[in-house]
Amino acid sequence: MAASVDKESCAGCGACVDECPVSAILLNDEIATVDDSLCTECGTCVDVCPTGAISL
Repeated sequence: MAASVDKESCAGCGACVDECPVSAILLNDEIATVDDSLCTECGTCVDVCPTGAISL
């Protein structure tokens, strides 16, 4: 299962976008969005999210 973003908690900082090794995360309207077909479930985004908005 791909990473999921809690839209209420996402600050739109882009840290996850910058760190994702497969470019599976984009910011849409200042909210992180994960492309399920690209996500490899590595957890990098979970580790760098300052608000804890991303989970696996």
